[in-house]
Amino acid sequence: MKKMLWDTNRKEIAIMITLLLVLAVLISLPTGFQKQEYRFTEGVRAEVIAVNNIGINSTGIYKLGDQSALIHIETGSHKGEQVHASNMLTGSLAVDKLFQAGDKAWVLLGFDEGGKINFANMIDHYRIDKELLLVGVFAGVIILFSGFTGVRTLLSFAFALLSIWKVLIPAMLHGYNPLLLALIVGNVITIVTLLLVAGFSSKAYAAIISAVTCSFATCLLAVVFGKLFNVHGAVMEGAESLLYAGFMNLDLTLVFQGGIYLACSGAILDLAIDISSALEEIIHNNPNVTRAELVGSGFNIGKSIVGSQTTTLLLAYMGSYITIMMVYMAQGTPLMNILNSKPIAAEILHTFVGCIGLVLVSPLTSVICGFLYEHDPIQRKNSRQTEIDIPKEDRITA
Repeated sequence: MKKMLWDTNRKEIAIMITLLLVLAVLISLPTGFQKQEYRFTEGVRAEVIAVNNIGINSTGIYKLGDQSALIHIETGSHKGEQVHASNMLTGSLAVDKLFQAGDKAWVLLGFDEGGKINFANMIDHYRIDKELLLVGVFAGVIILFSGFTGVRTLLSFAFALLSIWKVLIPAMLHGYNPLLLALIVGNVITIVTLLLVAGFSSKAYAAIISAVTCSFATCLLAVVFGKLFNVHGAVMEGAESLLYAGFMNLDLTLVFQGGIYLACSGAILDLAIDISSALEEIIHNNPNVTRAELVGSGFNIGKSIVGSQTTTLLLAYMGSYITIMMVYMAQGTPLMNILNSKPIAAEILHTFVGCIGLVLVSPLTSVICGFLYEHDPIQRKNSRQTEIDIPKEDRITA
């Protein structure tokens, strides 16, 4: 028993060390799309000392013109200097920003050949410190409540983020098949996450097999129904900007279909490990349970979990499109027009392909657990040994 635990701990330590090395490589890995720095510019953090709004013209809810400000540079080669900066307003509520005295701003400085500042553009409010604070709160909360498992969760979170940013997105921009890339990267993230969370155990293996299998089914559904819906990938926000930026070789529809899989892959692996863990608890508490009983229990557990998970998926997708639906309703758009519109059809495709993937993962995980746990002699032996070690009267009381 001790030897088995030691072997398991060694495997978990090995995968964590390996993952830390992989994270270090991913952090240092160049994407190949670093923007060429202009020779005489520098981004700095600055504090707004005073503002001048005389140059701003208001038209209804929109503002146009130029807001000028006196700023104190806090970072960079001109740290400590005060200069006048410009904040151009274009009339777009989504893009424009207004500053007040005391605000922190991210500013682009321009220099002449002598290194003297010749312009300062206020890019946006400085938010990095607040973002780091939020990430720190998240890390603290998850470690506080989950302990060492929380640390492993943070590692898997970082791995998923860096894999998408450093591998998936650059490879897509280089012209590789977006759907195939999404499938590969998504499955690697799934495997690493489940091994970190559940360790090298039968429940992890069952969840991995189930999640990976359902990922192929989800991608197939995304392709088939994407063609049936006749939805082009340009429906995604910012998609056309990629074409205008020179990436004419991109297949936006495949990018869209790959995004459908990635969006639901997290829910799929979550449900797979939920059912796998629940069935492991059943077999630990009742080592003599039959395969049919175990699979039946998995089906019953899955019925309840799938209902809540699919609703969660629906709410997540609807939340991102709530303003579009408000516009349709405010304009009195007929329901048939709404359902046939490309943005709403794309959301329906997203939602229900993901929900089908969730429905499939529940019975599949149950069946896989039935076979893995049924033929796991070490696990059965440990469960029976635990039962033998407990006095009979204590077992009856329990």
